[in-house]
Amino acid sequence: MFTRRRILKAGSLLGAAALTQPVQAFAQTRATPLTVKVGLIPILAAAPIYVAEKEGWLKEAGLTPAVTTFESGPNAIQALASGTLDVYVAGVAPLVVARARGLDIKVVASTAIEENVFIAGPKLARFAEKDVPPAEVFKRFRAAMGVPARLATQPLGSVPNTTLQYWLWEVAKADPKDVTIVSMGIDATQQAILAGAVDGGTLREPAVSIVTGRNPEIKLMALGGEMFPNQPGTVVAVTKAFLDKQPDAAQAIVTSIVRAIDLIGRDPAQVTPAIEGALGKGLIDSATIRRALASPATRFSADPRSIVDATAAMQKYQVKIGALDRDVPLDGLFDPRLYERAVAAK
Repeated sequence: MFTRRRILKAGSLLGAAALTQPVQAFAQTRATPLTVKVGLIPILAAAPIYVAEKEGWLKEAGLTPAVTTFESGPNAIQALASGTLDVYVAGVAPLVVARARGLDIKVVASTAIEENVFIAGPKLARFAEKDVPPAEVFKRFRAAMGVPARLATQPLGSVPNTTLQYWLWEVAKADPKDVTIVSMGIDATQQAILAGAVDGGTLREPAVSIVTGRNPEIKLMALGGEMFPNQPGTVVAVTKAFLDKQPDAAQAIVTSIVRAIDLIGRDPAQVTPAIEGALGKGLIDSATIRRALASPATRFSADPRSIVDATAAMQKYQVKIGALDRDVPLDGLFDPRLYERAVAAK
């Protein structure tokens, strides 16, 4: 059984000397910069990568990130499996599925937890009165509209999909007749909610702040922790091949992630331009980014050990809903050593 105690024990094997080694030891100047192929989902939880690049920490370590964006974790997994990515910054659930299929990947850091929340579109939000249980909200919607509520989320096997299903069936105890789950990408989900093409769905920041800012009738109906306790979210994972061949580069990436999350927490104003430049692309203003950083849907966390138990629980549920064929031991998926070394060197 994979437990937090076991992973902590594994991390302790580094020894005191390794844990106190200065960060500079992992940021040696390279004669030629190393291009690191990074695949990520363009959401707020990916902000630490953008902040690390903007602050120059990756460049100092001799690294040049080549970023490819994806609509969902399962899509990024396909690129990871083909060998076209070194680093994956997306949900942890697809990694469990990929590992069950033989992909050797290591989760070396987290970036955010409890980031997937449920947003109700205007029609559904009218029934979401205070103290009305979610199952009753969906029941009243179907009775009034004559059709089930259409709820958008990412593909089966993704964290948003798993989280939504867990909330609907295990927490809210909704009647399956009252809802229909529609699979689509992140951008499509945001646009569908704004256009009224669906009645609700799972979103992450900054999409939450975008849709609620554009239409005040769109409401945040359930936070991430309500949907799935200690919901594991976006992680930083590297291929075993990359970790073995470029251990210093992997360490520099994790160290930069830790530094970025610390800076985001201390000085949101300083990091806003970097996040706006990466995620906004001229479409999202600074005020929206600041709201997203202060949102109750935003919880940055770099410690990969904190999500081990929740990831195991999520995996069990993925087996139940058919996203996984069987429960796969998580031993070897999480490698906290680089995180521990980064924290010790602060």
